Amino acid sequence: MTAKLTLSDIEQARNAVSGVINQIPIANARWLSELVGGPVYLVPENLQRAGSFKIRGAFNRLSRLTPEEKARGVVAASAGNHAQGVALAAQILGIKATVFMPIGATIPKVEATKGYGADVEFFGSSIDEALTAAQEFADRTGAILIHPFDHNDIVAGQGTLGLEIIEKIPQVKTVVVCTGGGGLLAGVALAIKSLRPDVKVVGVQAQDAAAYPQSLAAGTPIALTTMSTMADGIAVGRPGDIPFAIVQEHVDEIVTVSEDQLSYAALSVLERAKMVVEPAGAAATAAVMADPTHFEPPVAVVLSGGNVDSLLLLRIIRHGMAAGGRYLTLRVQVPDAPGSLASLLRVVQDVSANVVEVDHNRIDPKLGVHEVEIDLQVETRGRAHADVLLTAIREQGFEVTEL
Repeated sequence: MTAKLTLSDIEQARNAVSGVINQIPIANARWLSELVGGPVYLVPENLQRAGSFKIRGAFNRLSRLTPEEKARGVVAASAGNHAQGVALAAQILGIKATVFMPIGATIPKVEATKGYGADVEFFGSSIDEALTAAQEFADRTGAILIHPFDHNDIVAGQGTLGLEIIEKIPQVKTVVVCTGGGGLLAGVALAIKSLRPDVKVVGVQAQDAAAYPQSLAAGTPIALTTMSTMADGIAVGRPGDIPFAIVQEHVDEIVTVSEDQLSYAALSVLERAKMVVEPAGAAATAAVMADPTHFEPPVAVVLSGGNVDSLLLLRIIRHGMAAGGRYLTLRVQVPDAPGSLASLLRVVQDVSANVVEVDHNRIDPKLGVHEVEIDLQVETRGRAHADVLLTAIREQGFEVTEL
């Protein structure tokens, strides 16, 4: 039976990773502070080595292997961040590493993992399926499986971030953590609650990949049957047994965020904090933006990772702009007569919105013989400006639907 993790284990892990991890500067997020009504600090692990917090747990785990275990090599499964953490840790320690990644893993994460010297294999469509293949590889070859979250050494390594948060923000009242399998949340919560039991710790999951709420309600880890989220880094179908027990004991609350909230948060961090975060890394920020009065300041918000494919980032930006009301797709029904389009575009011009694309539809059976639908893609300055545009279109007698 695995021994219960303690603060001493996290402190030992800190000694192990010292000199390997970067000391990340805590950033004051004034734009979030204005929403919350008190200080909010970003904890930018997206700037960590290998682009996420994962190097903490991976290096701690690999550094504790015996010489015989190191000689056998290691194997891991990951959508990208754990892969890079294990690959980098293995490279530093001179250990052969094989990583199983889901088919469709983003190109930068794959290339970075290879760049750190790991062999990459593709299997399945999720972390859970890739993990099954990694376990089979370990059984077949004798390689040591480095689980992404369900091991004491991994959780202890991630918990070193909790020690840093308390030291760098001693006045903190609430810590908000992006959550997948629970390794980071469990480690941070154990560290913080051991030192400051008065601090509230909140885990955040993607709404359509949230295994913790129902598992906590049932009192045991329960696997999701389906998942669908842009936040691949926290798309974990079943909580780990080790982190689950710690989360049960030390985490105050789990909240979920929608895809719109994830993309809008990633866009906001890019624009306001001038930092790139992946959707999973923006989950904690999304929760604070969605319900700012729910979090007592001072608040520490973890940005857990920044490894995002450039093409996905383009889609996230566009999705985030749409979620923030800055990019609209409108369907407007107008008379099929000369001047109708010009009249519609004049309304858009008069409120200083910008037309990106125009498309006509005359063949919908719901339309009358003398009617046409015009689809407009429009840029605005935000939700309030978008509402002004919609009102102006309706005041001209046009029927408009926001798609």
